[in-house]
Amino acid sequence: MAGIAASDADVVALLMRQHGDIRNLFDEVERTAGDERRAAFRNLVRLLAVHETAEEEVIRPFTRTSVPDGSKVADERLAEEREAKELLSRLDGMDTDDAKFLPELLTLRLDVMKHARAEERYEFNHIRRHADKARLSSMATALKAAEAMAPTHPHPGTESAAKNMTLGPVAALVDRTRDAVRKAMGKDG
Repeated sequence: MAGIAASDADVVALLMRQHGDIRNLFDEVERTAGDERRAAFRNLVRLLAVHETAEEEVIRPFTRTSVPDGSKVADERLAEEREAKELLSRLDGMDTDDAKFLPELLTLRLDVMKHARAEERYEFNHIRRHADKARLSSMATALKAAEAMAPTHPHPGTESAAKNMTLGPVAALVDRTRDAVRKAMGKDG
């Protein structure tokens, strides 16, 4: 348990763990069917939406100000996130048993994995170089706070800290209400 807490006190370790969780959820969605697939996909949508929003609020601003060519790197990651959110939004409205679902999911998976590799290569290594232990810890705390308030579904067009702060709480309330209704109706596991 102490190992988990220690890694969660470092923003890069926390994000790397989440990248692993995302890969595992893609695997679970792909290898299941029916209600099990629907539940796994809901978990994937929730994790991706929350994860990306938190990165947009905490990581991208740090990258802009502290990483070499930070604005360019942040803009590239934000463009990738917008594309992924648009595809995820289409998938979110699709039946997971639809014949078109798995091919679209594979496209999303490839985009998300390419994006994660770019973050790990062009951002996370620089964050480690430019942030001391206290800063890594404070960023992890900020990331967890952002995740607690983040929308649970994709909202393309909100890929900035300012837009997330303005629109995020309303979107999060709507998303969390929709999630509760789905669960109450037995449509979400």
